[in-house]
Amino acid sequence: MAQPKFVGKIEWPVSVQLGKGLEGAITGESEIGYVNGEKGWLVYRGYNIFDLAEHSSFEETAYLLVFGKLPTRQQLDEFKQKLVSYRQIPGEVLDTLKAIPKEAHPMAALRTGVSVLGCLDPDADKCTIESETEISIKLISQMATVAAAVARFRKGLEPIDPDPSLDHTANYLLMTTGEKPDELMEKVIDVALILHADHGMNASTFTTMVIHSSLSDMYSAIVGGIASLKGPLHGGANERALADVLKLNDEEDATRYVKECIAQKKKIMGFGHRVYKAYDPRAKILGKFSQEVTENKGMGHLYRIAKRVEEEVIGA
Repeated sequence: MAQPKFVGKIEWPVSVQLGKGLEGAITGESEIGYVNGEKGWLVYRGYNIFDLAEHSSFEETAYLLVFGKLPTRQQLDEFKQKLVSYRQIPGEVLDTLKAIPKEAHPMAALRTGVSVLGCLDPDADKCTIESETEISIKLISQMATVAAAVARFRKGLEPIDPDPSLDHTANYLLMTTGEKPDELMEKVIDVALILHADHGMNASTFTTMVIHSSLSDMYSAIVGGIASLKGPLHGGANERALADVLKLNDEEDATRYVKECIAQKKKIMGFGHRVYKAYDPRAKILGKFSQEVTENKGMGHLYRIAKRVEEEVIGA
Protein backbone atom coordinates (compact mmCIF):
# COMPACT_ATOMS: atom_id res chain seq x y z
CA MET A 1 0.00 0.00 0.00
CA ALA A 2 1.45 3.35 -1.07
CA GLN A 3 2.41 5.78 1.67
CA PRO A 4 0.86 9.30 1.68
CA LYS A 5 3.23 11.87 0.22
CA PHE A 6 4.43 14.56 2.64
CA VAL A 7 3.76 17.96 1.08
CA GLY A 8 5.44 20.12 3.72
CA LYS A 9 4.28 22.43 6.47
CA ILE A 10 1.30 24.60 5.53
CA GLU A 11 1.75 28.28 6.34
CA TRP A 12 -1.06 30.81 6.65
CA PRO A 13 -0.96 33.54 3.97
CA VAL A 14 0.54 36.73 5.36
CA SER A 15 -2.66 38.67 4.57
CA VAL A 16 -4.92 36.55 6.82
CA GLN A 17 -5.84 38.27 10.09
CA LEU A 18 -7.41 36.14 12.82
CA GLY A 19 -9.23 38.07 15.54
CA LYS A 20 -9.18 36.70 19.06
CA GLY A 21 -12.49 35.66 20.60
CA LEU A 22 -14.35 36.12 17.28
CA GLU A 23 -13.43 39.81 17.29
CA GLY A 24 -14.45 41.24 13.94
CA ALA A 25 -15.92 37.93 12.78
CA ILE A 26 -19.29 37.99 11.02
CA THR A 27 -21.12 34.97 12.39
CA GLY A 28 -24.57 35.86 11.11
CA GLU A 29 -26.99 38.70 10.46
CA SER A 30 -29.69 39.79 12.89
CA GLU A 31 -32.83 41.82 12.37
CA ILE A 32 -33.49 41.81 16.10
CA GLY A 33 -30.76 43.83 17.80
CA TYR A 34 -28.29 46.38 16.43
CA VAL A 35 -25.26 47.58 18.36
CA ASN A 36 -23.06 50.43 17.15
CA GLY A 37 -20.16 50.61 19.57
CA GLU A 38 -18.57 53.70 18.01
CA LYS A 39 -21.74 55.78 18.47
CA GLY A 40 -23.02 54.09 21.61
CA TRP A 41 -26.23 52.86 19.97
CA LEU A 42 -28.40 49.94 21.04
CA VAL A 43 -31.47 49.35 18.87
CA TYR A 44 -34.21 46.70 19.09
CA ARG A 45 -36.15 46.04 15.89
CA GLY A 46 -35.53 49.64 14.81
CA TYR A 47 -36.43 51.23 18.16
CA ASN A 48 -33.77 53.10 20.13
CA ILE A 49 -33.16 51.67 23.59
CA PHE A 50 -33.56 55.11 25.17
CA ASP A 51 -37.16 55.34 23.90
CA LEU A 52 -37.99 51.79 24.96
CA ALA A 53 -36.54 52.29 28.44
CA GLU A 54 -38.57 55.46 28.94
CA HIS A 55 -41.87 54.53 27.31
CA SER A 56 -42.12 50.74 27.07
CA SER A 57 -42.47 47.87 29.55
CA PHE A 58 -40.61 44.57 29.68
CA GLU A 59 -43.64 42.65 28.39
CA GLU A 60 -44.10 45.03 25.48
CA THR A 61 -40.40 44.93 24.60
CA ALA A 62 -40.38 41.13 24.83
CA TYR A 63 -43.31 41.01 22.38
CA LEU A 64 -41.39 43.34 20.05
CA LEU A 65 -38.32 41.10 20.10
CA VAL A 66 -40.27 37.87 19.59
CA PHE A 67 -42.76 39.02 16.95
CA GLY A 68 -40.90 41.88 15.26
CA LYS A 69 -43.38 44.67 15.95
CA LEU A 70 -44.91 46.52 18.87
CA PRO A 71 -48.22 45.01 19.97
CA THR A 72 -51.65 46.58 19.92
CA ARG A 73 -53.32 46.98 23.30
CA GLN A 74 -55.26 43.75 22.76
CA GLN A 75 -52.18 41.84 21.62
CA LEU A 76 -50.23 43.07 24.65
CA ASP A 77 -53.02 42.08 27.04
CA GLU A 78 -53.19 38.59 25.50
CA PHE A 79 -49.40 38.24 25.63
CA LYS A 80 -49.31 39.27 29.30
CA GLN A 81 -52.04 36.76 30.14
CA LYS A 82 -50.08 34.03 28.39
CA LEU A 83 -47.01 34.91 30.45
CA VAL A 84 -49.11 34.72 33.60
CA SER A 85 -50.46 31.29 32.60
CA TYR A 86 -46.91 29.91 32.26
CA ARG A 87 -45.43 31.31 35.50
CA GLN A 88 -45.90 28.26 37.68
CA ILE A 89 -43.04 25.76 37.37
CA PRO A 90 -43.24 22.01 38.06
CA GLY A 91 -42.49 20.71 41.54
CA GLU A 92 -39.65 18.60 40.12
CA VAL A 93 -37.83 21.81 39.17
CA LEU A 94 -38.21 23.22 42.68
CA ASP A 95 -37.03 19.94 44.22
CA THR A 96 -33.92 20.02 42.03
CA LEU A 97 -33.16 23.65 42.86
CA LYS A 98 -33.59 22.98 46.56
CA ALA A 99 -31.06 20.14 46.36
CA ILE A 100 -28.37 22.43 44.90
CA PRO A 101 -25.86 23.66 47.53
CA LYS A 102 -26.42 27.28 48.58
CA GLU A 103 -22.78 28.00 47.78
CA ALA A 104 -23.27 27.13 44.09
CA HIS A 105 -23.22 30.02 41.67
CA PRO A 106 -26.79 31.28 41.03
CA MET A 107 -26.25 31.16 37.26
CA ALA A 108 -25.31 27.49 37.57
CA ALA A 109 -28.57 26.89 39.43
CA LEU A 110 -30.53 28.84 36.78
CA ARG A 111 -28.87 26.77 34.06
CA THR A 112 -29.87 23.57 35.86
CA GLY A 113 -33.44 24.77 36.38
CA VAL A 114 -33.93 25.48 32.68
CA SER A 115 -32.46 22.10 31.80
CA VAL A 116 -35.02 20.36 34.04
CA LEU A 117 -37.82 22.42 32.49
CA GLY A 118 -36.76 21.05 29.10
CA CYS A 119 -36.77 17.48 30.40
CA LEU A 120 -40.37 17.92 31.59
CA ASP A 121 -41.78 19.63 28.50
CA PRO A 122 -43.30 17.02 26.13
CA ASP A 123 -43.01 19.52 23.26
CA ALA A 124 -39.32 20.27 23.82
CA ASP A 125 -38.12 18.41 20.71
CA LYS A 126 -40.68 19.88 18.29
CA CYS A 127 -38.42 22.06 16.16
CA THR A 128 -41.09 24.12 14.41
CA ILE A 129 -41.45 27.89 14.40
CA GLU A 130 -44.81 27.65 16.14
CA SER A 131 -43.61 25.27 18.85
CA GLU A 132 -40.37 27.13 19.53
CA THR A 133 -42.15 30.48 19.65
CA GLU A 134 -44.39 29.05 22.35
CA ILE A 135 -41.39 27.64 24.23
CA SER A 136 -39.68 31.03 24.08
CA ILE A 137 -42.75 32.62 25.69
CA LYS A 138 -42.77 29.91 28.36
CA LEU A 139 -39.12 30.58 29.12
CA ILE A 140 -39.57 34.35 29.29
CA SER A 141 -42.14 33.72 32.01
CA GLN A 142 -40.68 30.71 33.80
CA MET A 143 -37.08 31.85 34.00
CA ALA A 144 -38.23 34.62 36.34
CA THR A 145 -39.86 32.01 38.59
CA VAL A 146 -36.74 29.84 38.50
CA ALA A 147 -34.46 32.81 39.25
CA ALA A 148 -36.65 33.89 42.17
CA ALA A 149 -36.69 30.35 43.58
CA VAL A 150 -32.89 30.18 43.33
CA ALA A 151 -32.62 33.44 45.27
CA ARG A 152 -34.97 32.15 47.99
CA PHE A 153 -33.24 28.79 48.39
CA ARG A 154 -29.84 30.49 48.65
CA LYS A 155 -31.17 32.35 51.70
CA GLY A 156 -32.65 29.21 53.24
CA LEU A 157 -36.21 30.35 52.43
CA GLU A 158 -39.06 28.59 50.66
CA PRO A 159 -40.14 29.81 47.20
CA ILE A 160 -43.18 32.04 46.78
CA ASP A 161 -45.95 31.23 44.32
CA PRO A 162 -46.50 33.65 41.42
CA ASP A 163 -49.19 36.32 41.82
CA PRO A 164 -51.39 36.44 38.67
CA SER A 165 -52.57 39.96 39.51
CA LEU A 166 -49.09 41.46 39.09
CA ASP A 167 -47.14 42.37 35.95
CA HIS A 168 -43.98 40.41 35.13
CA THR A 169 -41.46 42.58 36.98
CA ALA A 170 -43.57 43.20 40.08
CA ASN A 171 -44.30 39.48 40.32
CA TYR A 172 -40.61 38.61 39.99
CA LEU A 173 -39.68 41.00 42.79
CA LEU A 174 -42.48 39.63 44.99
CA MET A 175 -41.31 36.05 44.43
CA THR A 176 -37.73 37.10 45.23
CA THR A 177 -38.18 39.38 48.25
CA GLY A 178 -41.56 38.31 49.64
CA GLU A 179 -42.85 41.88 49.39
CA LYS A 180 -44.65 43.82 46.68
CA PRO A 181 -42.18 46.37 45.29
CA ASP A 182 -42.60 50.12 45.41
CA GLU A 183 -42.96 52.02 42.13
CA LEU A 184 -39.29 53.02 41.98
CA MET A 185 -37.90 49.50 42.36
CA GLU A 186 -40.41 48.06 39.91
CA LYS A 187 -39.47 50.71 37.34
CA VAL A 188 -35.71 50.22 37.83
CA ILE A 189 -35.84 46.43 37.46
CA ASP A 190 -38.25 46.67 34.53
CA VAL A 191 -35.85 49.03 32.75
CA ALA A 192 -32.92 46.72 33.59
CA LEU A 193 -34.79 43.78 32.03
CA ILE A 194 -35.46 45.84 28.89
CA LEU A 195 -31.81 46.88 28.62
CA HIS A 196 -30.56 43.29 28.91
CA ALA A 197 -33.18 41.65 26.68
CA ASP A 198 -30.91 41.65 23.62
CA HIS A 199 -27.41 42.72 22.67
CA GLY A 200 -26.79 41.64 19.11
CA MET A 201 -24.55 38.70 18.28
CA ASN A 202 -22.83 38.46 21.67
CA ALA A 203 -21.17 35.37 23.13
CA SER A 204 -24.28 33.82 24.67
CA THR A 205 -26.42 34.48 21.59
CA PHE A 206 -23.73 32.96 19.37
CA THR A 207 -23.58 29.94 21.68
CA THR A 208 -27.33 29.35 21.44
CA MET A 209 -27.20 29.60 17.65
CA VAL A 210 -24.39 27.05 17.38
CA ILE A 211 -26.34 24.61 19.55
CA HIS A 212 -29.61 25.18 17.72
CA SER A 213 -27.96 24.87 14.31
CA SER A 214 -27.83 21.10 14.84
CA LEU A 215 -31.62 21.15 15.40
CA SER A 216 -31.13 20.59 19.10
CA ASP A 217 -34.09 21.77 21.17
CA MET A 218 -34.68 25.31 22.39
CA TYR A 219 -34.10 24.43 26.05
CA SER A 220 -30.67 22.96 25.28
CA ALA A 221 -29.74 26.09 23.35
CA ILE A 222 -30.79 28.36 26.21
CA VAL A 223 -28.92 26.21 28.75
CA GLY A 224 -25.78 26.70 26.63
CA GLY A 225 -26.45 30.43 26.41
CA ILE A 226 -26.74 30.70 30.19
CA ALA A 227 -23.46 28.81 30.58
CA SER A 228 -21.75 31.29 28.25
CA LEU A 229 -23.38 34.28 29.95
CA LYS A 230 -22.09 33.07 33.33
CA GLY A 231 -18.48 33.82 32.39
CA PRO A 232 -16.74 36.83 33.97
CA LEU A 233 -15.97 38.32 30.54
CA HIS A 234 -19.67 38.35 29.60
CA GLY A 235 -22.68 38.54 31.93
CA GLY A 236 -20.51 37.86 34.95
CA ALA A 237 -18.64 41.12 34.39
CA ASN A 238 -21.39 43.06 36.21
CA GLU A 239 -21.04 40.77 39.20
CA ARG A 240 -17.27 41.19 39.25
CA ALA A 241 -17.51 44.98 39.00
CA LEU A 242 -19.94 45.16 41.93
CA ALA A 243 -17.79 42.79 43.98
CA ASP A 244 -14.80 45.09 43.45
CA VAL A 245 -16.79 48.16 44.54
CA LEU A 246 -18.01 46.38 47.68
CA LYS A 247 -14.37 45.85 48.73
CA LEU A 248 -13.73 49.62 48.83
CA ASN A 249 -14.37 51.61 52.02
CA ASP A 250 -14.76 55.15 50.72
CA GLU A 251 -13.97 57.52 47.83
CA GLU A 252 -10.31 57.88 48.81
CA ASP A 253 -10.03 54.10 48.77
CA ALA A 254 -11.57 54.14 45.29
CA THR A 255 -8.92 56.57 44.05
CA ARG A 256 -6.13 54.43 45.49
CA TYR A 257 -7.63 51.29 43.94
CA VAL A 258 -7.77 52.76 40.44
CA LYS A 259 -4.24 54.14 40.59
CA GLU A 260 -2.87 50.80 41.80
CA CYS A 261 -4.68 48.90 39.04
CA ILE A 262 -3.35 51.26 36.38
CA ALA A 263 0.17 51.07 37.76
CA GLN A 264 0.05 47.27 37.82
CA LYS A 265 -1.77 47.09 34.45
CA LYS A 266 -4.64 45.20 36.05
CA LYS A 267 -8.07 45.14 34.43
CA ILE A 268 -10.71 47.26 36.15
CA MET A 269 -14.02 45.44 35.77
CA GLY A 270 -16.82 47.53 34.30
CA PHE A 271 -14.59 49.40 31.84
CA GLY A 272 -13.17 48.66 28.42
CA HIS A 273 -16.23 47.00 26.84
CA ARG A 274 -15.25 45.02 23.75
CA VAL A 275 -18.00 46.59 21.61
CA TYR A 276 -18.69 50.03 23.06
CA LYS A 277 -16.04 52.65 22.38
CA ALA A 278 -18.48 55.40 23.35
CA TYR A 279 -20.33 55.46 26.69
CA ASP A 280 -22.45 52.31 27.06
CA PRO A 281 -26.09 53.44 26.55
CA ARG A 282 -27.27 50.94 29.16
CA ALA A 283 -25.02 52.58 31.75
CA LYS A 284 -26.36 56.00 30.76
CA ILE A 285 -29.91 54.89 31.41
CA LEU A 286 -29.29 52.95 34.62
CA GLY A 287 -26.90 55.59 35.92
CA LYS A 288 -29.73 58.04 36.50
CA PHE A 289 -31.47 55.51 38.73
CA SER A 290 -28.45 54.32 40.68
CA GLN A 291 -28.04 57.37 42.90
CA GLU A 292 -31.75 57.51 43.74
CA VAL A 293 -31.96 53.80 44.54
CA THR A 294 -28.82 53.68 46.70
CA GLU A 295 -29.81 56.80 48.64
CA ASN A 296 -33.32 55.41 49.09
CA LYS A 297 -31.90 52.15 50.48
CA GLY A 298 -29.38 53.82 52.78
CA MET A 299 -26.43 52.78 50.61
CA GLY A 300 -25.52 56.13 49.08
CA HIS A 301 -21.84 55.52 49.84
CA LEU A 302 -21.79 52.75 47.22
CA TYR A 303 -22.92 55.17 44.54
CA ARG A 304 -20.28 57.70 45.54
CA ILE A 305 -17.53 55.05 45.55
CA ALA A 306 -18.58 53.71 42.14
CA LYS A 307 -18.79 57.25 40.76
CA ARG A 308 -15.28 58.02 41.99
CA VAL A 309 -13.96 54.84 40.34
CA GLU A 310 -15.57 55.93 37.08
CA GLU A 311 -14.17 59.46 37.32
CA GLU A 312 -10.67 58.20 38.06
CA VAL A 313 -10.70 55.71 35.16
CA ILE A 314 -12.06 58.25 32.66
CA GLY A 315 -9.61 60.90 33.82
CA ALA A 316 -6.59 58.58 33.73
